[in-house]
Amino acid sequence: MNERIADFITHQRVASVCCVDEENMPYCFSIFYAFDPERHLFYFKSSTSAHHSQVLLQNPVVAGTIQADKLNPLAIKGIQFTGRILHPKNELCSQAEAVYHRRFPFALAMPGEIWTLQPEAIKMTDNTLSFGKKLHWQLQELA
Repeated sequence: MNERIADFITHQRVASVCCVDEENMPYCFSIFYAFDPERHLFYFKSSTSAHHSQVLLQNPVVAGTIQADKLNPLAIKGIQFTGRILHPKNELCSQAEAVYHRRFPFALAMPGEIWTLQPEAIKMTDNTLSFGKKLHWQLQELA
């Protein structure tokens, strides 16, 4: 993954995530996430009873955005991504709780499960490089 993309994602905290229910209706929600730059995974905590969790259990495909926690209108940076929610038994999810609770230790006191989002494509706009500069990343499937 491009170092600028990974660094930006690592230093932010909140993403907007969108999913689509069984009736093809879109639904968006916000997450506090922890990012694992080595595995290129996002981890977030949510209750399985939440509406978005029920939608994700039926359709794990998602899209989302991340913008800077502190917005500088002259140096706009942001992320658009697509991806999917991984099943908790997937081996890629083995570090999810440790990584998430290291970033957000207060979340240990909150009910919910840790979810894993695997991005498949990321586009970053970084106007600090030049106006409208786009950086791209694509998940490479392991053969």
